[in-house]
Amino acid sequence: LCNCSSVGSAGCDRTTGQCHCLPGYTGPRCHSCAHGFFPQQGGQQCQPCSCSPAGATSEQCDHSGKCQCKVGVTDLKCDRCSEGYYRFNETTCEPCQCNNLSLTCDSSTGTCLDCQENTEGKHCELCKEGFYRGTHPAHGCKQCPCSIVASTGTCHLEPGESLPRCDKCKAGYTGLNCNQCDKGYYNSDSICLRCECNGNVEPALSPSVCRPDSGECIGCLYHTTGFHCELCEEGYSRDSEGTNCTRKEATLGPEPTEFTTSAPNTTKATSFSTAVLNSTLSPTTLQTIFPISSSDNSTSAFADVSWTQFNIIILTVIIIVVVLLMGFVGAVYMYREYQNRKLNAPFWTIELKEDNISFSSYHDSIPNADVSGLLEDDGNEVAPNGQLTLTTPMHNYKA
Repeated sequence: LCNCSSVGSAGCDRTTGQCHCLPGYTGPRCHSCAHGFFPQQGGQQCQPCSCSPAGATSEQCDHSGKCQCKVGVTDLKCDRCSEGYYRFNETTCEPCQCNNLSLTCDSSTGTCLDCQENTEGKHCELCKEGFYRGTHPAHGCKQCPCSIVASTGTCHLEPGESLPRCDKCKAGYTGLNCNQCDKGYYNSDSICLRCECNGNVEPALSPSVCRPDSGECIGCLYHTTGFHCELCEEGYSRDSEGTNCTRKEATLGPEPTEFTTSAPNTTKATSFSTAVLNSTLSPTTLQTIFPISSSDNSTSAFADVSWTQFNIIILTVIIIVVVLLMGFVGAVYMYREYQNRKLNAPFWTIELKEDNISFSSYHDSIPNADVSGLLEDDGNEVAPNGQLTLTTPMHNYKA
């Protein structure tokens, strides 16, 4: 009798007693699994191993159907890369390139997974956001000394430098590590706040705007003062809108000052009065001095001129008037003096009578002149031309 397996045999040769085995079976009675097959658990049938020709070392598998895999290959049929390998191909799997910072990578692309020591990237070659790689690769990735409050939190190393620089500081912060307050800001409990100067500081003139430690404003403009340039200087007050500081208004003095100029030998005097102007004039006072027609609905011409400029103009006009008046008075005085000198020039009147000669002299400028010598006979001579010559010790006079 052939005694062939009923499962793995397709019959037998009655002459030789050799069984004809089905595919996957072998042995004299076809009761064993052939090479590349394994017996099914709980049964007598043989199943093909189906080992991957690229990942298995052979076609044979064990009784459980597991194939013998190459290095870097795994799974029951050796058709998948094991952990730490990727790109299953016709020959084998390639190891992951993760710089020893990851044990796994994507089986198809090779991108490293779960990078360690604050790294990232396809091959764990980059530092995570907020970290930087030291000057020596072995130092790994260190955390940036950049606060996320003052900066983006990221940093980098410049060539030749050993300390990192923050990539970008937020508004109000500056410095290598964004740990200083920028111009126009001050430090308040390690937080940089904007200087509050009410728009009365010019950054071009005072770049710091305020003191970096206290926030006190520096260089208040527009006649302001105070910690935040919120007050007006002495002598100034807020305008009606409460925005600008303007000089305080002052009223006119009650007593005018009178200037009187007179010339000698004259009986007339010229005088004029002018009010003492303070630094500013009120609109009411201006209307009193210079009346404005009520029919004119337009704004007064003085409204376009500031009070300081108006005061300067008024004072200038007064000075010019005084100078002109003094010049006129001086000219009158000089003219009168000239007339007096002309009228007071010395002259004599000689009256010839039968028995004597009378002589009179008028000289206002020499009221005590002695003319008695002019009448002495010894001093009188008759010139050949018939003129009477009066001779004095000091002067000769002809008549």
